[in-house]
Amino acid sequence: MYKIVRKKALNETVTQMEIEAPLVARKARPGQFIILRVDEEGERVPFTIAGANADEGTVKIIFQVVGATTEKLNHKEAGESLQDFVGPLGNATETEGIRKVCIVGGGVGCAIALPVAEEFKRLGAEVTSIIGFRSKDLLILEDEFRACSDRLIVMTDDGSYAREGNVTVPLKELLEAGERFDQIITIGPLIMMKFVTLTAKPFGVPLTASMNPIMIDGTGMCGGCRLTLLRDGERITKFACVDGPDFNAYEVDFDEAMSRSRTYAGFERHAYESTCNLFKKEVR
Repeated sequence: MYKIVRKKALNETVTQMEIEAPLVARKARPGQFIILRVDEEGERVPFTIAGANADEGTVKIIFQVVGATTEKLNHKEAGESLQDFVGPLGNATETEGIRKVCIVGGGVGCAIALPVAEEFKRLGAEVTSIIGFRSKDLLILEDEFRACSDRLIVMTDDGSYAREGNVTVPLKELLEAGERFDQIITIGPLIMMKFVTLTAKPFGVPLTASMNPIMIDGTGMCGGCRLTLLRDGERITKFACVDGPDFNAYEVDFDEAMSRSRTYAGFERHAYESTCNLFKKEVR
């Protein structure tokens, strides 16, 4: 069993937890993920590592309540335990030789982007962070990004906080002004990463996309995170969980990935509603 050491609500639908898992904390690196089960009957679900403290032996995860498992997980409180917590899995984000980086995060994807930004800062790189949210109410981790960024740009779609617009607006402005990054790393909704890719491509800046959003099983067995890379005229099949989760964004077939990601939306919604009804009955 793995004890929940701390729990914090970041907004109405996003929660941060720190889990006591010393062996995972000792090995975890930015970009990797874990697989957990809430209880003995729970499904196995991958969560990206949002931070690790080897001294305390804790691993941080940040999740949005969207399905049955995240609803169950969100009902757990500090002091309670999770059934399983396995990792670290996946390949860590590549940092070698990168001295000037731009991190582009969107929504809950910022939870994945933050430890990457922190690692680059620790290594002495110049870090520009662009983070975007639909509205001020959904904003998370602003102070944490500010602490590890040489330059931070915050965007909201509706203009309720900071600058109005999506993350591609300041990215394009920077690139058109002559900024040259060794690497751009984008992490967020698939549609956001697609348009970040389209924005950056004319400038020829190396761009990495984290394909965490399409992972399901986390071991390559279910095929749910299968994606197609378009390389030198060939279509190459990869799996986000075992081959990634980071990929050359210019090679990713985002349209296919978005189409496949909607396959289980109906099932996920049904499972979520059933779980919510179950908790309501228990409260009564």
